[in-house]
Amino acid sequence: MKIVEGIHWITGVTGNCFLIVDSELTLIDTGLPRNTRKIVEYISGELHRQPSELKTIILTHSHYDHVGCACELKDRTGALLAAHPGDAGFIDGTKSPPRPKGGVGILFKLLSPLIRAKKVKIDLMLNDGDKIAGMTVVHVPGHTPGSIALLDPVRKVLFTGDALTFRDGKVTASPERFTTDPELARQSVAKMKTLDFDTMLGGHGEPLTPNAAARVREFDEARPRQ
Repeated sequence: MKIVEGIHWITGVTGNCFLIVDSELTLIDTGLPRNTRKIVEYISGELHRQPSELKTIILTHSHYDHVGCACELKDRTGALLAAHPGDAGFIDGTKSPPRPKGGVGILFKLLSPLIRAKKVKIDLMLNDGDKIAGMTVVHVPGHTPGSIALLDPVRKVLFTGDALTFRDGKVTASPERFTTDPELARQSVAKMKTLDFDTMLGGHGEPLTPNAAARVREFDEARPRQ
């Protein structure tokens, strides 16, 4: 599904996946495991491009519903994987990720053998202010230590991962039980509201357009202050 010219949303994959369609293809996040075929079929069937034209896969953070197909897609296409150093160890398996808080964390521990994504090495480390595929990397820690957003200044699109989402007509921040540092997450929202974008594409939920930056400012300014 085309959102704006050159940006497509692969629907039906839990954990939103977006394709940047230029001379080369760039994928932002890969959804849950077992969705590799759906992503590859979108490239070949909807875009009429070759899977080998997917050159870069950018992971906004390390949660399994965003990195689930990264290993298989890398093997299938030869694409390079890119992520922030703060989450790279969780993705390649050299560090143990923090579990959600409370009862959800206990449930995740019990289900972890079923929902674990394949570990895979990160090829490109992305830091705040880096440029990739025409976008600027914005480090937005809180949800995870290495969460990133990506700002496309030409199309005026901000990809927010799980740092911000748009559901049922409302902008929402990441749920606290899935957030490693709520105060950092709050600071990251304040950082994103200063950016210039018209469309917001989150890791879950629906696209927010137009006037997305104004909606994010309204959301942040209406939140209770600690």
